[in-house]
Amino acid sequence: MTAARILPALAMMVSYGATGETLTVSQPQTIQSAISRAKTGDTIRILPGVYKETLYIDKDGIRLSGNIEEGRWPILDGENRRSDGVLVSGHNVTVENLYVRRYLGNGIMTQGANNFSIVHNRVEGPSFYGIFPQYGQNGLVAHNVVWGIHGTGVYVGMSRNLDVVHNEAKDNAGFGIEVENSEHVLIENNYIHGNTQGVVLNLIPGLPLKSEHDILVRDNFIIRNGIPAVPASSAPHGAAPPNAPAIDSGTGEAPEGSGLLINAADASTVEGNLFDSNGGAAIMVIDHNFGQMFPFPDPKVDPVPDDNQILRNLFVSNGEQPVGRTLRLVQLFKKAKAPDLLVGGQGRRNCVLARAEIRTLGAEEWSDCPPGTTSSSVKTMRLEHPVPTPSLTLQQKGRLTYLAVCTGCHAFDTRISGPPMVAARAPYTGNPQRLADWIANPTKRRADYPAMPPQSYLPPEVRLEVAKYVLGLNEP
Repeated sequence: MTAARILPALAMMVSYGATGETLTVSQPQTIQSAISRAKTGDTIRILPGVYKETLYIDKDGIRLSGNIEEGRWPILDGENRRSDGVLVSGHNVTVENLYVRRYLGNGIMTQGANNFSIVHNRVEGPSFYGIFPQYGQNGLVAHNVVWGIHGTGVYVGMSRNLDVVHNEAKDNAGFGIEVENSEHVLIENNYIHGNTQGVVLNLIPGLPLKSEHDILVRDNFIIRNGIPAVPASSAPHGAAPPNAPAIDSGTGEAPEGSGLLINAADASTVEGNLFDSNGGAAIMVIDHNFGQMFPFPDPKVDPVPDDNQILRNLFVSNGEQPVGRTLRLVQLFKKAKAPDLLVGGQGRRNCVLARAEIRTLGAEEWSDCPPGTTSSSVKTMRLEHPVPTPSLTLQQKGRLTYLAVCTGCHAFDTRISGPPMVAARAPYTGNPQRLADWIANPTKRRADYPAMPPQSYLPPEVRLEVAKYVLGLNEP
């Protein structure tokens, strides 16, 4: 690559407008104290050491940058008792060069943040999510390594215009990379291996955003997922979060061990990937009825996958250890192993290129993609210019916080990793302050769900507005 191409690429990996002072942190100082002092445009430079804290960045234009010296990283350590490593609600924020380990909820999470960069971090389990952009726009997740996660390594929730590129997601007890109810996402040049399931494009009912659309899965190495499923106890440095379900995104049955699962998503393109030695089908495309995942359909959600394209990919030795529904289908059709492309349920206007070169099952109604179809014109899904920072009233902040924080675990009437909101809010009817207090210091109440992490980092007035919004919530 020439210098003319390298420099623009590097420029896109930094936060917009970081031109202020540099604040250096070393032990025994805390990183959060530096965040509290920082102003828009500042860089917080973190020297190697072990920092036992949770970081919350609610300011715009902050660059949180670890300083790696002779292989020694700045380490954020949750000690298997803290919920979250880094929480970002400010816009134009960069988080880079950190080793985040032993948190129970999230390693690095953005909450309604736009124009963010999460670059060159190491995130180690047993958190439920490793890197989790939630309800944001125009973001970059690049050059990270995520492993030993109890749920999903890199989880993109209800977001738009993101690039997830050059990451390694390995040995996670759930999914390597999951994109849920999002639009315009590029998943490219990632190494995804040893997870229960490799990549998942998931449309879940009951969430505020009602579509999963325009996801490009290109030039990834998707290898040996689902062989065998990684037990939660294998996560390094301790057990999984207490009483957490094995994997639960509203699903009624364990994942299939496939390389790529497209669950009711639309307009996805799959091109140039290596699918090697995945236990189930290399690619599985299903609708909600086939998956039997969601007991309460959402009338505003189309439950079938449409307009998806499976273009040229390389398939090697997949399907030799199918499980669950995949295994039952293989046995029903008396196949020796699962196919490269397995289609279950209905769909419209889906196509496959070079059908004769791959093994398929259930794709008889799919058309042939026109010869020469390619995604090569797409270089990025990010926007050319940053998303402007909105000016919000307190009431609007409450609604945004609900969307950016609460909906990461709660749908309206469908189980995901937390109980349906319609049930969770019931004990607090007419008493928003009581709910706001509980949000800050929750107690475990349901044996079949993980404990809710405390949200005490949120300002009291915002928590109260969240509670008011939840208690007045109509179906999204």
